Amino acid sequence: MQHSIRLSLSLAGSSALALASTPFVVTAAVAEDLKVAQGTAQDLGVMEINLKDVVKFNYGFQGALQGAGTPNQAGLGAFIPIKVSKNSVSFVDVLVNANFSDYGNYSSIINTEVSGITFSTSTRLGHRWLNSNRSWMFGVNAGYDSRPMATGQPDTGVTVTNSKTVFFQQVAAGVEAVSNTWNFNAYALIPVGTTNAQLNSVYQGGALDTYGLDVGYAITPDFKASLGYYYQNGDLNTADGSGIRGRLAYDLINGLTIGVNYSYDQAFDSRVSGDIKYRFGANGYGAPSAKKEWNTPVIQALTETVRNRDVRVHDDAENPARDDTFNTKAILVPTANNKGLTVCSTGCGGLLPP
Repeated sequence: MQHSIRLSLSLAGSSALALASTPFVVTAAVAEDLKVAQGTAQDLGVMEINLKDVVKFNYGFQGALQGAGTPNQAGLGAFIPIKVSKNSVSFVDVLVNANFSDYGNYSSIINTEVSGITFSTSTRLGHRWLNSNRSWMFGVNAGYDSRPMATGQPDTGVTVTNSKTVFFQQVAAGVEAVSNTWNFNAYALIPVGTTNAQLNSVYQGGALDTYGLDVGYAITPDFKASLGYYYQNGDLNTADGSGIRGRLAYDLINGLTIGVNYSYDQAFDSRVSGDIKYRFGANGYGAPSAKKEWNTPVIQALTETVRNRDVRVHDDAENPARDDTFNTKAILVPTANNKGLTVCSTGCGGLLPP
């Protein structure tokens, strides 16, 4: 017994010493990181950069494959500096995309396939600034996005009529922080105006409120990964819940970036998509004589395209629990003699209870 007590006291004493020393270790590590970051910034010459030389108007194209509530799309974009100061930039970032039809029998909005071509817009007004040793870039932005959406047949096998083109819009805001190794991006997408619309004779569609945070890490200067969490909800209340998403991106050459994205939530299940972006004129992109210090992630981030711009849409049956003509989800209903249950799917009609 005495041996056990002595052993317990010894372990407790060791744990206390370890905990007591932890703040000093953390403080020393943070101090060392700051020292390294400051030294690195000075060694690369970023302290000598005149932002007016590197923060310029840039433009290019972008494209993406359909994802969780987002369409196949491609279009043009531009980053427009409004005011460039010693350590900051105010800007406007605009995009115009053509939205294309979904893959055959694979809806991007859950049930109804997006069909035809429409044009969406996105505008962000923002401000970005560097910290004192230029080892971090911080930014805030806000803006407006629009999305007309043409619809076709569902991928559920249900026949519908009177397919419509509907219009959704949202306001958005974001904050960001970028170092040469880490990046953080928090955002909010909030539908406004008409947030729920009839798509056809069976399905309604709604724009989703989405709130998220992405955390990214530079595996190499050209190869980056990120992991994020988001929460979504809509007027139909059938897509509400949390989700996760991951991304891998690679800079092939100055200004050209390709990416692969994965997301999962209970409404959309697993979704995989890809994207591509090219920008002319940003931080010496496309110029073989671009200075090395101009191409550090922190300096590049000053003119990066703002992320999270899509109006996300989902759909569901107008009244999936009771529909006199169509029921898109298998349910159990009483048989005619009320002595048992039968499975009812498409075309239940009068079998549904009154």
